[in-house]
Amino acid sequence: MSQNNFPKLHNAMWPGLVGKGSPGAEPFIDLDTMLDLTAKAEVNGVKFDGVDLFLYEPHTSIDIDDDGIKKLADKIRRKGFVVGSVVAPVWFDGSAMGDETKRKNWVTAVAKACRIAKKLRELGVRPYGVVRIDSAASVTDWDKDPKNNTKLIAKTFREAAKIAKDLGERLAAEGEICWGGMHSWKHMVNLLEEVGQPRVVGFQADMSHTHLYTLGYNAEAHRLVPKNYHYEPAEFHKAMVKLTNALRPWTIDFHVAQNDGSVFGSGSHEKTGRHCLATDPKGKLNIARDSGYWLRDAKGKVTKKMKHICWDGCMFPNEVLMKQQTWNDILAAMIQVRENHGWKA
Repeated sequence: MSQNNFPKLHNAMWPGLVGKGSPGAEPFIDLDTMLDLTAKAEVNGVKFDGVDLFLYEPHTSIDIDDDGIKKLADKIRRKGFVVGSVVAPVWFDGSAMGDETKRKNWVTAVAKACRIAKKLRELGVRPYGVVRIDSAASVTDWDKDPKNNTKLIAKTFREAAKIAKDLGERLAAEGEICWGGMHSWKHMVNLLEEVGQPRVVGFQADMSHTHLYTLGYNAEAHRLVPKNYHYEPAEFHKAMVKLTNALRPWTIDFHVAQNDGSVFGSGSHEKTGRHCLATDPKGKLNIARDSGYWLRDAKGKVTKKMKHICWDGCMFPNEVLMKQQTWNDILAAMIQVRENHGWKA
């Protein structure tokens, strides 16, 4: 067995929320249940080290008070976990590309998330991690005026970055094909460069979503593989090298995931990269191998930039999420990533 103990292995709590709870969708899975399923997962004596949180009800209110944060920290600590990254709920009444009110609401959501993240850090239950953001704008709206809309998103990000910096936090923009101004690898790099604060605002790479970047979904001009592409190893490698060379310098948070090359939406969630189970035979990624494009530098050396990595797999049926084997399989995949690209500290 590998002796690597970094990066730490986390499970995301938001699969119990994303694509759930809206009319016609399946009900939410509560935080206690998600924590229990994660705590019970075990492979050859190895367990998850922690969890990443979505700061949204019914899991965690973005307006939770200090006493509530302490209770949350105690609950997570009792499970033997720490907290890593947290997701700011920026979409519901805000947009980084909206009018003055929408932009203010967006910044306020990030500020509240940073406050919670800082408090968890001070309580000793959050040794690492970032606050996850995105533009909360549609690709269609962004496409009406790409240059100025990117500048507006960047301006909003900078306003939030000032607050985050003051609270000792960093913001990571997750690249997904459904978010305007972030829907291709090139648009994502352009936005981060426009923000211009690499020490505070970086990139969150999710293997499923970044895989869609190579295929040019919602941004055909930025496709990195041929149209008649069938995952030939040489073509795949060439595309991933170009993609990760562009975005790896900005990457401050990493999600392990699987994807079958298609898009999917559930409930009120826009179509984005379809997450697959770790063992899905339709999955196009070799999880243990392809995570190395992000966790190693251009010369193949482990970067040690990410203190933790998190599994992300959303919009699965509740029946699948409630099976303990699902989480054991996910943990096994995470362990293999750490064995291949981790380190001992």
